[in-house]
Amino acid sequence: MAITNLNQFVQDYFIAHDCPILENTDGVMTIQLTEEMDLALMNRPFYWHYINKMGVTGRPFQLTLITNPEKREEKGDWIHFGSPRLQQIINHLEEKERYTKLFQTIDTKINTPLYPWLVTNIKISYHGKQKKDEVLSIGLQLVNGKMRLNMMEYLETIPLQSSIADYCFTISPMIRLKSGFLRMESLVLNYLDDQPKEWAEESLITLKEELTTLHHFYEGMEELEQMEKEIDEINERYEPNITIHVINGGIFYLIE
Repeated sequence: MAITNLNQFVQDYFIAHDCPILENTDGVMTIQLTEEMDLALMNRPFYWHYINKMGVTGRPFQLTLITNPEKREEKGDWIHFGSPRLQQIINHLEEKERYTKLFQTIDTKINTPLYPWLVTNIKISYHGKQKKDEVLSIGLQLVNGKMRLNMMEYLETIPLQSSIADYCFTISPMIRLKSGFLRMESLVLNYLDDQPKEWAEESLITLKEELTTLHHFYEGMEELEQMEKEIDEINERYEPNITIHVINGGIFYLIE
């Protein structure tokens, strides 16, 4: 259910943004950025301002990303759930491509119905002694209620375009968007119920140990305000909690 193939996720992201993949071997990927993606990811606004002002052609960087932990010492950015580079990519998706509407590409000469799918990519963040992020991709067919997991991987196998193909027409949804999102929310909550809870238990043990140590340290002292401040910091650091955030989504019209 979770997008565990981070290498594939990153590759799909850059291909979707017209960036050639120069190499992708054993978890080491080198990408030739476009000017747009260089601006978005490489933090060179002054360079591009100068280039545009001079009216000359700029040189976008090449970016090497490492998704294989065994290769993390090689030259490049080691990217993993929770890493700044992955968060940057997710932020870019949130800011620029939060919602889309696409149609399946079909070459037909007969009237062909297209069915609406609500697709949502959701980031789940686990906070505690250890921190972890994962991304779920969920699709819901808004006519018959069928749900599909790993929806983005499925969409990779389907040619899509921004306008409806000739001889095609859309089927009106039977399920309202609000109801669709509620179904997805229920699915995500059920998913979380099925996940191992050891990370939360370990966080609570550490939280209790840290608070016990803190109380021993301040025993007999009158610096209650400082102690309360440190208690709040410990709770914030170790108290286990989960946040759910919608990255992006859209409506996809497909033949089934």
